[in-house]
Amino acid sequence: MHPPRIPLPKLQGYYCFGCGTENPRGLKMEFYRQGDAVCSDITLSRELEGWANMAHGGSLSTVLDEIMAWSVIAFRRVFFVTGRMEVVYRRPAPVEVPLTARGRVSDEPFERGCIATGEILDADGEVLTRARAEMVYLPAARLSLLPDHLKEAMTVLFTKMASLCP
Repeated sequence: MHPPRIPLPKLQGYYCFGCGTENPRGLKMEFYRQGDAVCSDITLSRELEGWANMAHGGSLSTVLDEIMAWSVIAFRRVFFVTGRMEVVYRRPAPVEVPLTARGRVSDEPFERGCIATGEILDADGEVLTRARAEMVYLPAARLSLLPDHLKEAMTVLFTKMASLCP
């Protein structure tokens, strides 16, 4: 039996291609916690196709980057950027078919931040694509690059996540 799905809040009014609510061409991913993972149920549209009926690899890597990022947001609650990401394409991922993206924060040590892993699964639980990323924590001095309203909104989001993702 699977752990329960706990819906996660997200920021409203932003243009992030993966999760933004205002980007008309974005993926508008929604997230939930399930055990030690953050998940998102997705169906990639034909506009994200590579070969006929198969999702473009760049689209899949975007989904993986986003799910791993949300894992860090949920479980580490820090400001960060993706420093390095490795993607392994195991099987073609179909477009216009429900898929699940799942991300976790690894216990593997990384002195500049944390390691996150992600995978995209089909309805049978078969891993289609997987990734590993080095997520680099941003020092306070680098946060000056972010607008104040975004820093404030993320801080509120971190607080909400603390009770949902201990």
